[in-house]
Parts: sequence; C-alpha cells; structure tokens
Amino acid sequence: MNFTLPPNVEDLKAIADLVLESLPEELVELCDSLIIQIEELADNVLESDLELEDPYELVALYRNGSQISPGVEKKVANDDDLLILFRRPLLDLWCETCDELNLIMRQIMIEELGQNFDFSEDEIDEMTSRHHQGAL
Repeated sequence: MNFTLPPNVEDLKAIADLVLESLPEELVELCDSLIIQIEELADNVLESDLELEDPYELVALYRNGSQISPGVEKKVANDDDLLILFRRPLLDLWCETCDELNLIMRQIMIEELGQNFDFSEDEIDEMTSRHHQGAL
C-alpha cells in the first residue's frame, strides 16, 4: 500500500480487518468475537493503569470481554474481546522500520494476541515467521 499522507483511523482499521482474516489458524479459532478498534494514543487513565512513562510505548492492547481495565473484571461480561491498536505509536514504528505497514500490523497483532492467549515466545516467533511467508 502506498500512502501520500499518513494513514488515518479508517485506513488502519481496513488493514487490521484484512490482517485479522489471515492470522494463523491457532489464533483465529480463539478470536471468534474479536473487535478491532483504532485509537490515536492511550488515554491518561490507561497510561496510569499500565504505568507507562510515555503513551507512545503502547502500540496494542488486548482486553477480554469481561475486562474493564487491566486487572479489573466486570461482574457481567459481554462476549466481545477487543484489540486496540494505537495509531500514533504504530505510525512511528512504521517510519522507524520502513517495513510495510500491513506486515508491522500483522506482527503486532500476532504478538499481542499470542501473549494474551498464553502462547510461548517460541510459538509466537514461529507463528510470526511462518505467517510472513503468506503476507498480504
């Protein structure tokens, strides 16, 4: 994809939706009700909850359907899991690496989902390297 201007929220959402459709099978079967949301940056509350020194540190965050904030569970859960991708840190990473944006997003999504579904680092690395072979 070529951009003359930085991708906006809608552009990133479209890329993320395509990446979601092509994730490794072991992740896809765990993401039945996953919703992807694009936000500019982590807000002050999230920044404080995660003890971030800088909101640019956070590129993605997975929340299961029963989670209000990290470590706090709802008493009544909806079944929708949420993956938040943060636009500004993602674009900074894109500029720093000069890699294709869809490949960066794929790696971030695999890593974030893999960690939250308790895959080992080796399994995540294997999914990422295997999945680069079938890139969009």
